[in-house]
Amino acid sequence: MQALQLFGDRDLRLTEVEAPPPPGPGEVRVRVRAVGLNFIDVWGFRGMAFAKRRLPLTVGAEAAGEIAELGEGVDGLEAGDKVALYGAMTCGRCRACTEGRDNLCEDVGGVMGFHIDGFAREFVTMPARLVVKVPEAVSLTDAACAGIAFGTVQHMLFDNAKLEPGESILVHAGGSGIGTAAIRMAKAIGCTVYTTVGDDEKGAKAAALGADHVVNYRTERFEGEVRRLTKRKGVDVVFEHVGPDTWNGSLLCLKRGGRLVTCGSTSGVSTTMNLMQLFQQQYRITGSFGCRLANISESLDKMADGIRPVVDTVYPLADFAQGLERLESRQVFGKILVSF
Repeated sequence: MQALQLFGDRDLRLTEVEAPPPPGPGEVRVRVRAVGLNFIDVWGFRGMAFAKRRLPLTVGAEAAGEIAELGEGVDGLEAGDKVALYGAMTCGRCRACTEGRDNLCEDVGGVMGFHIDGFAREFVTMPARLVVKVPEAVSLTDAACAGIAFGTVQHMLFDNAKLEPGESILVHAGGSGIGTAAIRMAKAIGCTVYTTVGDDEKGAKAAALGADHVVNYRTERFEGEVRRLTKRKGVDVVFEHVGPDTWNGSLLCLKRGGRLVTCGSTSGVSTTMNLMQLFQQQYRITGSFGCRLANISESLDKMADGIRPVVDTVYPLADFAQGLERLESRQVFGKILVSF
């Protein structure tokens, strides 16, 4: 079968590999139909794996497909069912897994497509507990955005930031895959949304998604604009994933007792911050990584209700590297997908 494999830094090749073994007890074989691209793919492409890995490595951390074959003892799924795939090989046995906190697994085998072979291949065999059935109303292209993009946003906003209807939120990089999802999810519950973008064209698109206030961070200081627009009160929640370039400005945008939730650091890994500001303003800062399996189900339900992903571009498998280059260039608005 065909698979897209990483042989070295920025060296992706479409190759022929052996098909996975038939599913064993509790496993399913999935025919992969679409893969979503994320910055974790860019980091892996650059060689930033943060852990040992064996090359060549099949890439792709987020995907959806159809059940091709069931192993013994698998209930609730049938051949032909559409499924979204969980992007980490969790153990399923530790306390975190059994309590439904999958992204805190104590014995995780690695992130798919980053540390271990991922989803950019025609078939994958995996534990049935790590696939989530897709509602009939949701396309496989949209479902391919659930495992990381929508699931991450669902976990950030509602598990961690505890976003409530009618609150105010600043969403950084409103044109990104998770930024567009955050705007849509926050607006769906009646929040006032402020967002940052890198150019006016993206600003117009973000406004069309429902953002109430859009700030071009290249021409305006976003923290000054947000404080002005909120009459210096600040927002209830900041949705962070940029890192050092925006971190301290993000804190200035929070009202007293406000919550900052972060899942990324695309502009670097280290920053400094004012600790007196932190405790005097009683900020609550939460790190968020990945999502729970339940968040994927919740995300798919939201898609079925009409909160669809914003899709920038769909590439064929052979052009996966072009998708990564587009994502890396930050010219993207929404998600980039690879279709089989």
